[in-house]
Amino acid sequence: MKDASSGAGVPELLLLTRPGCHLCQGAREVLDRVSADLGVPWQERSIAEDPELQERFAEEIPVLMIDGVQRDFWQIDEARLRRLLAK
Repeated sequence: MKDASSGAGVPELLLLTRPGCHLCQGAREVLDRVSADLGVPWQERSIAEDPELQERFAEEIPVLMIDGVQRDFWQIDEARLRRLLAK
């Protein structure tokens, strides 16, 4: 995603979740805080709707992807996320 006003790249944050995941709410809260502070939007996608994602990430949910690269799973480390987005 590109920021049209500055030409700078805006990272694409995607949180992979599944229904009934007890760790997913904490991950959402971290992303909400970081997103609000840094102005970086994020999206959520359930693996329940995609058999390929279910097979790949079944035991790692929630998973944080930044620009298509897996960066965290289970517990989203807020400090690490902020460092990654500051680059």
